[in-house]
Amino acid sequence: MHYEGMIIRPPSEANSILLQVTLGCSHNKCTFCGTFRQKRFNIKKDDIIFEDIEFARQYCRRQNRLFLCDGDALIVPQQRLVKILNRIRDRLPWVDRVGLYANTKGISMKTDEQLKELYDLGVKIAYMGLETGDDKVLKDIRKGATAEKMITMGKKIKASGIKLSVTVLVGIAGKQRSRTHAMETGKVLSAMDPDYVGALSLMLVPGTELNKDYEEGKFELITAQEMLEELGIMISCTTLSNGLFHANHASNYLPIRAKFPQDKEKTLEMISKALKGKLALKPEYMRAL
Repeated sequence: MHYEGMIIRPPSEANSILLQVTLGCSHNKCTFCGTFRQKRFNIKKDDIIFEDIEFARQYCRRQNRLFLCDGDALIVPQQRLVKILNRIRDRLPWVDRVGLYANTKGISMKTDEQLKELYDLGVKIAYMGLETGDDKVLKDIRKGATAEKMITMGKKIKASGIKLSVTVLVGIAGKQRSRTHAMETGKVLSAMDPDYVGALSLMLVPGTELNKDYEEGKFELITAQEMLEELGIMISCTTLSNGLFHANHASNYLPIRAKFPQDKEKTLEMISKALKGKLALKPEYMRAL
């Protein structure tokens, strides 16, 4: 595979074929993220992508899922993306699900008909980083979208048949707006009604603007206890018709995997027990990005 730079993928794509079709992230301005700072965004040449598909045809026959890297493959022009997906279908016929990252910019560039075409060609899940439903925090972290736009684009993905997995960041608002961030995020999640919600706990990354703000005393990182309280508020404000809310990423202090709506109250009870010291939290040294 012709991988360039750091390759990341969602935890649920751990056993997927990783096909790099873009380099970096077209937005690449979020203050908390340092993943693609060393990459200039670019779409890789088709011949290289097709060579990697042939490599997968020979060596990845046990993997029935494929993930399109890097940060936002959905931004690839429709004609080229369709060409890539058709090649995957032709050369890797055992692959039954293609996943990709999607931001509001990339989603807005596709028509409803184009998204449905991608679904028909095998794109079955899109991962969207919401981070927060608080408009002030969205602006502070330079996410490049409002809560309203996040909701609109999330619904647009779902309407195509593509499953929507949304990521939120516990702790991203710091201490002062912690409760507001939790409540507003719950409201946005409820409006989107995604198929999956993944809650990560903020870990500061050296070299990012947010880490610099922390070092200069401009950003106050909340404690493990406060992160758990924030997560509880977020869950209490979230209503999903039939979604999976999980906080089992390596960054989290308390692993959670809950089916909504039926597991919501049980999950809140578990968080309450942890806050009272009746359940142990993950030690700091065991957390990771």
